[in-house]
Amino acid sequence: MLELKYGCNPNQKPASVSMQDGSDLPFTVLNGRPGYINLLDAFNAWQLVQELKAATGHCAAASFKHVSPAGVALGYPLTDVERAIYFVDGIAELSPMACAYIRARGADRLCSYGDWVALSDTCDADTARYLQGEVSDGIIAPDYTPEALEILKTKKKGGYNVVAMDVSYVPTAVETKDVFGITFTQGHNDFAINKALLENRPTDNKTITDATALDMIVALITLKYTQSNSVCYVKNGQAIGIGAGQQSRIHCTRLAGSKADFWHLRQHPAVLALPFVDGIRRPDRDNAIDIFLGDEVDDLLAEGTWQQTFTTKPTPLTTAEKKAWIAQLTDVTVGSDAFFPFGDNVERARKSGATAIVQPGGSIRDDHVIAMANKYNMVMAFTGMRLFHH
Repeated sequence: MLELKYGCNPNQKPASVSMQDGSDLPFTVLNGRPGYINLLDAFNAWQLVQELKAATGHCAAASFKHVSPAGVALGYPLTDVERAIYFVDGIAELSPMACAYIRARGADRLCSYGDWVALSDTCDADTARYLQGEVSDGIIAPDYTPEALEILKTKKKGGYNVVAMDVSYVPTAVETKDVFGITFTQGHNDFAINKALLENRPTDNKTITDATALDMIVALITLKYTQSNSVCYVKNGQAIGIGAGQQSRIHCTRLAGSKADFWHLRQHPAVLALPFVDGIRRPDRDNAIDIFLGDEVDDLLAEGTWQQTFTTKPTPLTTAEKKAWIAQLTDVTVGSDAFFPFGDNVERARKSGATAIVQPGGSIRDDHVIAMANKYNMVMAFTGMRLFHH
């Protein structure tokens, strides 16, 4: 048993984690003192990255906040633009594991502030050095190089949470959960996500490239560990927009789409050229970019305010310029954890570059959803499997 500081909130004591059968915990705390929500994030994120590694063959990383991923990515090499928007330009070499986390964190840097990190493979020095400059609560990985561990131990005045997970651990087939003193029991969700799920393609366009198939798998596995309802936009092995925990599916689609739009807007030449003052912290840059691209840009550029962030006053993008840039976003794959009940979800996804959709199907309006996809020559796959997660 491992005693925790408290539960979800400071008044919820006592708090601990243990194995029902009394066996040893399948993880080791190497540094820090993780809390209740920390470990909920850790174990959900761990399952996600391990499944993603097994399904794709690529190392994977996730950035979790409040039991849902803010970002997920495979360890593809970074482009020059990605290096700039993720603040790693000037670093010559980066390991695939570091690239995976940098891309996962970069999907939604505002939501990743204070995240819990999950890595599918060994945490190396490249990953640890990047993480050293980010605000984060903790990390879970199968193991750590000695150099990486020493780097991580310097975070948060030596209190950064570092957890090593036993890769051989397999959960029991039946899981339980107590709510309001009442015990729920269900089978563990061990449903396997693979390319075989993508064979049912009801749209006129039935072409799914290997790259799109991989993005569909990234979307589905991400959704499997995202609080429902949820929708995920993926491009090039990276979740670029996740809409989690919304009561309406169209709100999930809009939320995820707006995050994908913002991710793309960060790559606009005007944003890449923002004249930040020397020594500005990464979170302050992220906040400034968020405001610069938002409705409150006038506040940021007010006299006496912009000088705190920029060396010269930048010119904000017009609404037309933003729309024109977002319109260039394409080859995006959108996944949904349950069926799209209306074609409006397809219409909204298209506005953020969607050319492929993967969802369970099964709505009484599937014909309308398919027709909307056909209108824009999208390919859509029906998996037949809902992926709710609570």
